[in-house]
Amino acid sequence: MRKNTIVVCAVLVALFTFTARAKAQGDRPSPPAKAECKFTDGKTIHVDYSSPRMRGRKIFGDLVPYGQPWRAGANEATTFVINTDVNVGGKAVPAGSYTLFTLPNADNWMLIVSKQTGEWGIPYPGETSDFARIPMKLSKVSSPLENFTISFDRSGSTCTMNLAWETTKASIAISDKK
Repeated sequence: MRKNTIVVCAVLVALFTFTARAKAQGDRPSPPAKAECKFTDGKTIHVDYSSPRMRGRKIFGDLVPYGQPWRAGANEATTFVINTDVNVGGKAVPAGSYTLFTLPNADNWMLIVSKQTGEWGIPYPGETSDFARIPMKLSKVSSPLENFTISFDRSGSTCTMNLAWETTKASIAISDKK
């Protein structure tokens, strides 16, 4: 009898732990997300980020202030991992791991590729950690996007990285450096 009670208690504890962990991960206000693009030769660009939600807030120029580096997501720093040398908006970036930030303004954005990795998303480590600052193409989306999203469009040997949220989309071409 005692053996059965111990087994039942162990099963209940395991079930409770599993349910609590699943609920905690599912209820994150800015859940983890990924984006990836593969070049024709199989080499990849991989981005890990957290996807915040609008939840009725004004985003750019308010929650995300203009003229200040932004972590391009929420929670942990947004990682940018490439297993080949690439050109990002015309700037040569060697294979490796980086952190992405942006410098948003009302009429232009810069992508900041930071050499520092492994940090929390804020504070921005400073310009001394920048590998490059590269202009992004800015456009408006037709209807507001609730979730911040990083995605890729591939055309030939170019992966265009898109950062979109609210009514703003910032894009940059990334090509495999042969």
